Amino acid sequence: MGKLLAFGEIMLRLSPPGRELLLQSPRFDVWVAGAEANVVTALAKLGHDVGIASRVPDNDLGRSAITTLRGHGVDTAAIQFGGDRMGLYFVTSGAGMRATEVIYDRAGSSFAEAPVDAWDWDTLLVGVDRLHLSGITPALGPVPAESAIAAAEAASTRGIPVSFDGNWRGKLWERWESDPRGILTRLVAHADLMFGNHRDIALLLGRDFSGEGEDRRREACDAAFAAFPKLQTIASTARHVEHVDLNRLSARIDTRDAHAQTEEVVLAGIVDRIGGGDAFAAGVLHGLRSGGDIAQAAATGLALTALKHSLPGDAALFRQADIDAYLAGGLDVRR
Repeated sequence: MGKLLAFGEIMLRLSPPGRELLLQSPRFDVWVAGAEANVVTALAKLGHDVGIASRVPDNDLGRSAITTLRGHGVDTAAIQFGGDRMGLYFVTSGAGMRATEVIYDRAGSSFAEAPVDAWDWDTLLVGVDRLHLSGITPALGPVPAESAIAAAEAASTRGIPVSFDGNWRGKLWERWESDPRGILTRLVAHADLMFGNHRDIALLLGRDFSGEGEDRRREACDAAFAAFPKLQTIASTARHVEHVDLNRLSARIDTRDAHAQTEEVVLAGIVDRIGGGDAFAAGVLHGLRSGGDIAQAAATGLALTALKHSLPGDAALFRQADIDAYLAGGLDVRR
């Protein structure tokens, strides 16, 4: 098996301690973040050969991010130095009936300012057997959008499978004269594996789906399979929010001729749900790359995202033994 390479922005996440409001106390907890970085970090902790292509400033912030990723086992050789600033975002964790809030500070970041020709895909894709992208990169602006499309096209031309996570970020798309449907359609056209639900597919196809529950999800998947010939697998979650600390979550994987649906699990006492979708993507990729079928991959994806909800920060820092223990059940102290 070759290497999985992700392409996207590496950021720093700043959060008030505990459940405080922003600057209620004059300090922050800081984590290395970014959707693609979260996926490869989780996969590295699970023993996979992974790397990330990105760009950070040549200063203490950028170098610390590289050191952190390398410490988790991620190959950082494809991270460039350039530009002047690190992308940031601020997360104020919710509680009870107060929702979590996100503020982006990513404009003019090193990654967002990188020109399309900064990425030498002839070199970057050597030894790679999967490219992982998300909808966040094209949301950053017209140049990152073209860079993401160029990456997908380069992989597709070389016969390298592309996985794509929709990761809708309306606040980012709204900042420029964007065409989300047109851009995302060009990306999904190269993907064999997509992470997204019926709402993501509705955006791509410019239509709504009238069913309910599993029927609606299957109807949306069938429409996506018809529209995108390369697409073979769609993985999704369904979340019901009772309050910030109590969610119910299930997972599903659809292929062109089959599907696998998990039971719904209750996530109580949630510590941090940010990065949960990235953990799900990593869990599904882990399951599939480990030779599991779609039922096993769906269960693994749900297990890893459930575990992520117990951990502060963006990345799921769990081993296979943690997933096995979760799937085995039992929450008493392990001695």
